[in-house]
Amino acid sequence: MKKRVLIIGIAVALAALAAILLFARRGSAEPKFRKAKVDKGEVVATVTATGTLSAVTTVQVGSQVSGIIAKLHVDFNSVVKKGQILAELDPTPFQQAVDQNQANLEKAKVELRNQEISLVRTKRLTDEQLDAQSDLDAAQTARDSASASVAQALAALKQSQTNLSYTRITSPIDGVVVSRQYDVGQTVAASFQAPVIFSIAQDLTKMQVLTNIDEADVGRIREGQIANFSVDAFPDINFKGTVSQIRLSPQTVQNVVTYPVMLDVPNADLKLKPGMTANVLVPVEVRKDVLRVPNAALRFRPDNADLVPDARKAKGSPSAGSASSAPSSATGAPETGRIAPPASSAATGGRPGTAGGRGPGAPGGRPGGGGGPGARPGAFSTGTLYVEVPNTDGKLRPVTVKTLITDGNLTAIRSDDIKEGDEIIVSLATARAGVPGGGTGAPGGGRRPF
Repeated sequence: MKKRVLIIGIAVALAALAAILLFARRGSAEPKFRKAKVDKGEVVATVTATGTLSAVTTVQVGSQVSGIIAKLHVDFNSVVKKGQILAELDPTPFQQAVDQNQANLEKAKVELRNQEISLVRTKRLTDEQLDAQSDLDAAQTARDSASASVAQALAALKQSQTNLSYTRITSPIDGVVVSRQYDVGQTVAASFQAPVIFSIAQDLTKMQVLTNIDEADVGRIREGQIANFSVDAFPDINFKGTVSQIRLSPQTVQNVVTYPVMLDVPNADLKLKPGMTANVLVPVEVRKDVLRVPNAALRFRPDNADLVPDARKAKGSPSAGSASSAPSSATGAPETGRIAPPASSAATGGRPGTAGGRGPGAPGGRPGGGGGPGARPGAFSTGTLYVEVPNTDGKLRPVTVKTLITDGNLTAIRSDDIKEGDEIIVSLATARAGVPGGGTGAPGGGRRPF
């Protein structure tokens, strides 16, 4: 009996020991950091904006005269030709004005003939010295006045005929009716300005996008650049347009200056419709075959306990690879061009490439959609990556790199200490509570949406 109890006790102890070892092994095998590999490829810096689609030419058709709409010959989406009748106003009062002015003209002509006869009679009597010269002068004046009355009546007749013609509203161009403001029976009042009855888009196969670009990015936009944009109606389709105009008419809203930029857009299949909101990306710089790292890796900041001893001592010094430590020293880089903003802005929660973390939808972002995930012009910036040191129980070593440009997900870097295929730390495997940058990175450096 005692031997059986002893055997059972030994078995239980062995099982407990095995369980402890198993859990300890699992705990030690679980990685502490999420890593990503440095690769080579293309990085495209872009400027983002939001604009509105419209037809290249849109004509608003109104009425020159006031009246009641008697007939409508077209409706929404009607295809019209130049000169085609779109609507008719009630012509009754205008026709009455024409008839009255016609009668006034005939009366003026009768009076003119009478004054001409009187002038001939007075002239003959004056020649025979049977009438005074003053009578001849009065007859001549009466005849000239009657002639002027005829001209005045004729002008009034032409004006009334013109007003009558305005009751037939015609299309000034070939196009499609995109808007109609009145129905049959409504009164059109044209007292101070012509009321808009129809809006006609000339050619919907050619459209344009009007967007506002932030003053910080407009210097990187050039006429002829190819821009990509999407619309909410077709989120999976990437449309293309060409920058056709950068208007020199700044708009200031809450001390933020933007410039209107026009894109020409082909629309052969008529998928795009006037008024749609376009989310525009304009590629402004391309770097090919460069080292790329996830932006989350530049935002990651470890605890002092995770660093190798030498790195702990140097962490507080200005030369320790801090993102804000050496932007001035990088200005002497042999290569010139636009660069990504400092990684210090990324560490505060903003994207690299948007100064101060500004971007579309970000708090404090500039209206108009400017300042997207493209690099800002200026000197090269520096950032800090962390790599795991072998045989140090998972300790990390900081590596300072030059950041070139970013597309909002990946950043192009230059460094003599990092090469393609090296593993870098993206984030903690388990997020740290209350510590910014501890677990913000995507697993494995995966891309995050704009």
